[in-house]
Amino acid sequence: MKRGTSKELLIIIPAYNEEKNIEKLLEQLEQPEIEEIADVLIMNDASSDATNWIVKGRKHQIVTHVFNLGYGSALQLGYKYAIRRGYQYVIQMDADGQHDVCNIPVIYKQLKTADKDGKYPDIVLGSRFLEGSSPYPVSAPKKLAWSLFRFMILLGTGRKIADPTTGLQGLSRRVVIFYSLYNHFDDRYPDANIIMQMLLLGYRLVEVPAVMHPRTEGVSMHSGLRPLFYMCRMIYSIIAVWIGIRIMKMDVGAADEKEE
Repeated sequence: MKRGTSKELLIIIPAYNEEKNIEKLLEQLEQPEIEEIADVLIMNDASSDATNWIVKGRKHQIVTHVFNLGYGSALQLGYKYAIRRGYQYVIQMDADGQHDVCNIPVIYKQLKTADKDGKYPDIVLGSRFLEGSSPYPVSAPKKLAWSLFRFMILLGTGRKIADPTTGLQGLSRRVVIFYSLYNHFDDRYPDANIIMQMLLLGYRLVEVPAVMHPRTEGVSMHSGLRPLFYMCRMIYSIIAVWIGIRIMKMDVGAADEKEE
C-alpha cells in the first residue's frame, strides 16, 4: 500500500497542452465515488499552456517534464512513480475528456475479480466496440487501421481484441513493474503492439465495455499526417514484437515470474 493512505489505485493521466480539457476532467475525478478509491497523477509532458498550473491549483499530484518525451515515456515514468509509492493497481486514461470517469469503478472492480480458476486479470481494456459500450463515431481510415491491427493480433496470438488501440486500461502491479523496465514499453505509441506483446507472453487480458466521447477541444496527437506515420510504425512494431517473442524468445516466461 502507498504510505500514508489506504488507497491502492493510482490513475495516471498523460497530458500535453490540455488546458481546455484538464480542469473539467479533474472536477469529475474529484467526485466522492472516485476520490475515495483512487489518487490522481498527471504526467505533464512539457506542456506550453496552463496545464501545469491548473493541476497544481487543484492540488493533484503532478510530474512535469522539462522536454516533451512522448505519450509512452510519460506513461512509463508514471509506472515508476506508482511502484515507488506502493500502489497495487493503475488505471491509465487520456486527458482530453474522451474517457468517461464512470469507467474507473468498473475497471477497478474487474481488476479485483477472479475468474473461474481463481486468477485475476493482469490487464483490463476499456473497449469502445463491445456490446454495452457507448456509441462512438469512427472515421473510415481509423476503421481500416483498427481492423488491420485486430487481424494482426488474431493472427499472431489467436485472440480477438475488439479495441486494440484503447488508451483506457487497468493494470495489475506486476504488469506495471514489467512495463517500467527498460525496453518493455513503447516510448511513443504503446497500443496494439503492447497488447500483442502481453498476450504472447501469457499475461491475462480481458475487455470490458466502456463509455467514451469524441474530443471536443484541443489537438489530438494523431492529427495531420501523424496517423499515416502512426499506422506504418505500428505495423512494423507489431511484426517486430511477434518476431522477438516467437522466434527470438525475448522475455518468454515473464508472466510466470512472481512479483518481488
